[in-house]
Amino acid sequence: MPELPTLAVQNLSIDYRTRRGFVQAVRNVSFEVYPGEALALIGESGSGKTTMGTSIVRLLPSSAVVKGGRIVYRRGTTHESSQPHQLELDTLRLDDKQLRAFRWRECAMVFQGSLNAFNPVLRICDQFADTSKAHGGPQGKALEERGKTLLNLVRLDPGRAWSAYPHELSGGMRQRVLLALSLLMTPQLLILDEPTTALDVLTQRSIMDVLRDLRSRLNFSMIFISHDLALAAELADRVATAYAGRIIEIGSTRRVFALPRHPYTRGLIRAVPTLRTDKESLASIPGTPPDLVHLPTGCKFHPRCTFATEQCRQEDPPIEAVSDDARHEVACWHAFVPPPSATPAALGVMGGEAR
Repeated sequence: MPELPTLAVQNLSIDYRTRRGFVQAVRNVSFEVYPGEALALIGESGSGKTTMGTSIVRLLPSSAVVKGGRIVYRRGTTHESSQPHQLELDTLRLDDKQLRAFRWRECAMVFQGSLNAFNPVLRICDQFADTSKAHGGPQGKALEERGKTLLNLVRLDPGRAWSAYPHELSGGMRQRVLLALSLLMTPQLLILDEPTTALDVLTQRSIMDVLRDLRSRLNFSMIFISHDLALAAELADRVATAYAGRIIEIGSTRRVFALPRHPYTRGLIRAVPTLRTDKESLASIPGTPPDLVHLPTGCKFHPRCTFATEQCRQEDPPIEAVSDDARHEVACWHAFVPPPSATPAALGVMGGEAR
C-alpha cells in the first residue's frame, strides 16, 4: 500500500482581522509532509510561512480567522489493509483536551526567539518538568534521564545545562536546549520557525549538524520555515516557495534549486550571493510584496514579474504539476525551464551535495 503523509494541509485559508480590513495571510494552501521527510517553506517576510506553521499546532493569535480547509495529521501511516490507522485527526477541530495531547506528543514547534521561549526564573530542569507535567510525560528520575539523554544528543554537557538558568547559556546553547525540549515526548512531526535567526555562522552550522544527526537517529518529519535558501537547500528534501499567502512552487530540493519554474523562485535564487558567482550574476527582485488587505488582480506576483502578460494580470493561475515531473508543482501561466546557465547561483546554494 502506498505511503500516506504524516501531515496533509488541504485548501487552508487564514485571515487576520485588522482595522484596515482582513489580511489574507494564507490563501488556499495545500501541501503534504511524508514520514521522515523534511519540507522547507521559503519566501520573503510576510509571505505566510509562520502562519502556516503555527496553524498546525493551533497557536494563531486571537485576531486570526480560519476561513476554510483541513489539517490532517496521521501517526502510524504504514499499515496492512486489516490494520486501521493508529491515529488520524484534523487538528483544526480538536477540543482543548485533544489539543493538549496532540502538542508535544505528536507535533512540537521550535520558535526563533530562544530566550523568549524560556521562563527566565526557572532552571532548564524545571522547564522540562513543567512541559512534561502539562503534556502527561515522565516525571522524577525518568524525566531527568530522558532530559539528559536529549541534551547529550544535541551536543550539550548535561551536567551543566540541566541545572542552568537560560541566561547562563549562549544563544546557540539555548537553541539546542529548545530542540531537546521539543523532542521530550518523541513527536512524529517537528516544526522549526527560523531556528538559526540571529546566530553567528559557526553556531548556525552547529545547529544544522545537530538537526541532521537528530533526524537520522529519531526519523521524525520536519517543516523548516526559513528565508535562508542555503540552509533550506542543505537540510530539506523538498522545498515550497510561499508568496502573498500562497504556495506557488513545490518540489524536490535539487529540482527546485537547479530548475526553478516560477519567476519568483528563480528571483530568490539569483539574489543569493555565493562563492561561485560574481556580482554581475546577482539580481534583486524588483518592487515590494503586495498589500495583503488589497491584493492585486490575477497572479499576485505579476506587478513584479518581467514575464507578466494580460492573462497574468486578469487570472490567478492554479498550482499544477509540470509535465516532466509529477511531484514538481508550480502556479504560473508561463512556467518555464531556464537553461542551466541562467541559474548559476543554484548550484552554489546547493553546495554541490547530492540529494
